[in-house]
Amino acid sequence: MSESCTVVTFGNFKGGTGKTTNSTMIAYCLANMGYKVLLSDQDPQANATSLYLRTKTHLEDEITSFEKTLMSAIQSEDLSTIVTPIKENLYLLPSFSDFALYPKFLEKKFPSEVDRVQFFSSLMEPLKKEFDFIFIDVPPTFSIITDSALYASQYVVVVLQTQERSLQGAEAFTKYLQTLIDDYDADLDILGILPVLLKNQAAVDTLTLENAREMFGEHNLFKGIVKNMERLKRFDMTGITEDDMHDRNVISNYTDVANEFLERLKAVTDPADFPIPREANIDV
Repeated sequence: MSESCTVVTFGNFKGGTGKTTNSTMIAYCLANMGYKVLLSDQDPQANATSLYLRTKTHLEDEITSFEKTLMSAIQSEDLSTIVTPIKENLYLLPSFSDFALYPKFLEKKFPSEVDRVQFFSSLMEPLKKEFDFIFIDVPPTFSIITDSALYASQYVVVVLQTQERSLQGAEAFTKYLQTLIDDYDADLDILGILPVLLKNQAAVDTLTLENAREMFGEHNLFKGIVKNMERLKRFDMTGITEDDMHDRNVISNYTDVANEFLERLKAVTDPADFPIPREANIDV
């Protein structure tokens, strides 16, 4: 069994493109497959945290409370204290509004910008022994938060909603990755561009996809496209559910995306390092 952990950041420099939705849903489906997955919410808005906590409440019918915040765990240099189980094989590193203070914390702690960028990666290192995948959801901004997440990652999935501004944000994000590699000697690659339909079968969506293929190359785009599904909006209020046909259609769509994610990873990974689903219920 491989004990390696794959760290992936989901990004785009345009807000509202579906980074949170897609990182959380793919992580959820990989957990269903038996992979042990940690979702690290690096956005102070904490949307991924809210979604997963609602999911946990739906499954367990109880409210989760925290004794420590993400910033206090960072200050104590032990992230394991706030790793939160959501369901079998799925865990959350929850964000809180105080994570907005992280850049100031780094400025006080480290005089060197390189040390600031590398710090979060060092905190993540012990957690990598416990998980097959760590997904990082970042804010849509040029910031030390995004730099830190990317430096800690081996791969990036660029989430592309089918609209022009999202395409521009994806282009800016991919160009920025090279700057990060050059400035901090980061070791990461783009696993793929994941298209997310703004409207099903709309002319604008089709044109944006054509422009994306021309810009990034056909082989860099996921073949599977995330459809516009109303039930996803409901998940924001209820948490992720699998109670009826509409729920299961969403899960089925994202399971297909998760399988392509694994296929893309397998194509660029040494067979010895490719993650094999771990046994469930291993204590963190």
